[in-house]
Amino acid sequence: MKVQIDAGRCQGHGRCYDLAPGLFGDDDEGFGKVLGDGAVPPEEEQEARRAAANCPERAIRLAEGA
Repeated sequence: MKVQIDAGRCQGHGRCYDLAPGLFGDDDEGFGKVLGDGAVPPEEEQEARRAAANCPERAIRLAEGA
């Protein structure tokens, strides 16, 4: 699985990096960003799903099997 953030939709609520700090961080303006290449280790898949489900703008995309 891989994660992506649509920067055009992100409003900087920070739920992604609060719920999955190993996968997401914040940029200089407080908007979410994907850490590394976006690859999600198997043990963090639930956190990735939780972050995507809790994003108010639905800015997080999950690519299964990537």
